Amino acid sequence: MAVEWEKKLACARECSRCGRSLNSKDQRILSPYDSEPICMACKVHEEQRPDYKATADMMTKECMVDVELMRSDPEGFCFHHFYPYTCQ
Repeated sequence: MAVEWEKKLACARECSRCGRSLNSKDQRILSPYDSEPICMACKVHEEQRPDYKATADMMTKECMVDVELMRSDPEGFCFHHFYPYTCQ
């Protein structure tokens, strides 16, 4: 998945949670639940879920293993779970 993430997710035209349209300048972030792009409003809602911390921690551990195996992930798949991004 990490290799293909950009083609599939980087320029998503809508939030996978609420269906809100996203233009190229709208920030989006990958959800730790399913690695789908979501709008920042949905990110706030996710952060309020009781299982969010455990889910985000697990995703972080998995990403760290992937990064260690690949030896890099500069502004890549794992990076976009932590930092909002816009479509380039």
